[in-house]
Amino acid sequence: MTDAALSPAPASRRGSQTRVLFAAAIFTSAALVFTVQPMVTKLVLPMLGGSPSVWNTSMVFFQAALLVGYAYAHALQRIGSLKAQAGVHLALLLVAALFLPLRISGLLGDPDPNAPIAWLLATLALSVGAPFAVLSATAPLMQAWFARLRAGHADGVNPYVLYAASNLGSFLALLAYPILIEPLTALSGQRWGWSGGYGLFVVMVAVLGAAIWRRREIAASAPARLAASPPIPWREKGVLVLLAAAPSSLMLGVTAHLSVDVASAPFLWVAPLALYLLTFVIAFSARPVIPFETTLVLSAALGAAVVSMAAFKTGEWVVLFGMHLLAFFFIALLCHQRLAQRRPAPDRLTEFFLLLSLGGVVGGAFNALLAPVLFNTVWEYPLVLVLVGLARPWDKGPLSRVEIAAIALGAVIILTPPIALEIIRYQPDIRAVLSNQALIHISQLVFGLGAICAFLVRDRAPVFTLMLAMLTASAHHIARGYEWNLSERSFFGVMRVATTYDVRLGGDVHVLMHGTTLHGAQPTSPVSRCSPTLYYATGTPLGQAALKIQERRPNGANIGVVGQGSGAMAAYKRAEDRLTFFEIDPMMDRLSRDPRWFTFISDCADGPVRTVLGDARLTLNKESAGSYDLLVIDAFSSDAVPTHLLTTEAIAGYLRLLRPDGAVVLHLSNRNLEITLPASAAAQTLNAPSLHQVFIEDPAQPDMSEASTEALVIAPTEAGLAAFRADPRWRELQPTEVRPWTDDYVNLFGSLVRQMRYAAG
Repeated sequence: MTDAALSPAPASRRGSQTRVLFAAAIFTSAALVFTVQPMVTKLVLPMLGGSPSVWNTSMVFFQAALLVGYAYAHALQRIGSLKAQAGVHLALLLVAALFLPLRISGLLGDPDPNAPIAWLLATLALSVGAPFAVLSATAPLMQAWFARLRAGHADGVNPYVLYAASNLGSFLALLAYPILIEPLTALSGQRWGWSGGYGLFVVMVAVLGAAIWRRREIAASAPARLAASPPIPWREKGVLVLLAAAPSSLMLGVTAHLSVDVASAPFLWVAPLALYLLTFVIAFSARPVIPFETTLVLSAALGAAVVSMAAFKTGEWVVLFGMHLLAFFFIALLCHQRLAQRRPAPDRLTEFFLLLSLGGVVGGAFNALLAPVLFNTVWEYPLVLVLVGLARPWDKGPLSRVEIAAIALGAVIILTPPIALEIIRYQPDIRAVLSNQALIHISQLVFGLGAICAFLVRDRAPVFTLMLAMLTASAHHIARGYEWNLSERSFFGVMRVATTYDVRLGGDVHVLMHGTTLHGAQPTSPVSRCSPTLYYATGTPLGQAALKIQERRPNGANIGVVGQGSGAMAAYKRAEDRLTFFEIDPMMDRLSRDPRWFTFISDCADGPVRTVLGDARLTLNKESAGSYDLLVIDAFSSDAVPTHLLTTEAIAGYLRLLRPDGAVVLHLSNRNLEITLPASAAAQTLNAPSLHQVFIEDPAQPDMSEASTEALVIAPTEAGLAAFRADPRWRELQPTEVRPWTDDYVNLFGSLVRQMRYAAG
């Protein structure tokens, strides 16, 4: 019996039930697919030093696995029988279940710091590749099944609506992870919970297949193949790939941009990804809640605003976060609405999604794999922000007078700040009145006017894009700060060396920047070049600790330092001392030993200095127990906080390496995160005595001579703190109720909130 022979009401109910069944299965698979991404990345993050690049590289893997899943779904359509397709898919789901419960494979051993990307991609493939790829095929596969089952019905004409259900499941899962799953569930519980969800989904697929096969509406015969539509032209395929690549690239770009100086953490990862998926939900809905015309206006306004401010640092972290996310949302929505407008007939559905998935891989690979090779700084985010202007509709009509005026005035406004800066750079009278910060504020106001001019020509895609390019180049020229002698990039970040002048330090000072964080400085004057500077100056907690331990060990101390920087701690090394740096980034070790820039290690240290490359947790674990007098953990002030170095297990590992009267000093200075209380809580849990100090730099000292510092010293016994207790600068912290971090639980969001509360007063 066919639908035509059935009464309208039963047919309608059956169609509704079919939609619900398919939507539920697609929703569940999408939720599983996008819950596993932050969870697995969090599992592997500690092995690579907590670098923000871990998320970007992981996203490339997940996008590639998604592409494999979509290719499999497309190939499966060659089988004419839906029953056979369902049987094959169910069998592969069962095979992939052999990889559960999820874990990080140890087959490849520890990562090689010189080739972290290859190790990460291979490890993810071995750990989660099979279940992720099979799960990711569910959405396009079931949409294709639905289109055949409902052929001839109104809802069968647009199966793309189910794509919105898929992305809604993904969106809600991503929101749930940082808000509910991560704070309330340990990683071990997350692994088993996800495995249980996967098993439930396999049961759902089996029940769905059985239920569909039994339905009267398809009992007479198998659903016919859909009518063939013309092939998608190659030019159109290229356009679809590029339109899909741009939001994918921007998603990773904005994530990296926002995580600089904060942390590589799920609560920062999932926000751009969730918005990315939400744009798919809106774009492919039957009735989008945001019209395309509105998207055109808001994407232009927000895009121009963000381009004008992306180069500048600001203390208004929340405002910056919101602006970048809003701009990303509407620009991604623009691209995805353009894709929805170009979607082919239902028989080309799996091919369409295959092209979209390919675009996602292209965009992700550009950011994570190509950009670090092509650029010596982070140019991929502003570059794609500019180029996406070409995705706007092209109006070929004549320019209006308003548009011509906006172009001319905008060009003058945008080019004025960098030209003016070069003119006044060598004018001491002007420089005496206007500080660098004042010049930047003035430039930002001028760039805001330039952004308005660019907005006025938003309907002229090539011209709009050109003005955004000019705005980006000018803003980055103004915001570059120092005149850089060197800029290099690795998996672990961007490293730059500059020269500044300070007469009180004897002349030129070489400065090391890691991302946006000052990471070291050394005067070139023979008088002061071997004086440790900034966080390592003799008056700072780190300097105090080195001197106290050396006084206790006149015949030689064994000192370990996590985080090499410019190598300033080497200035403390006596001939009788042993000093070891534990550094994850080979580029950092190379720069700190390059005598063109820094000579703390080569000239100031008395005797050789060892460097051990790799993640500190992995390398310290290979050191002999009870062999160190002092450990300095200086890894928390840079681009991202390696949280695994602050867990209870990590601190227990440091104490294991110390002699009974040894000590570990944690340098806890961080602009955006309060991390002292979790560290103190860990010491409480371990019953290890600890003392705290906040050091405030002397404003009368030269700029690079010392820096304000917060530190916590922990010892295995009271003997290790004896010298510190005798110093009134070190004080006891009150017991805290903050939950200590563990390898199974970290709450970075709570640290961010605490820091924001402290800043607010």
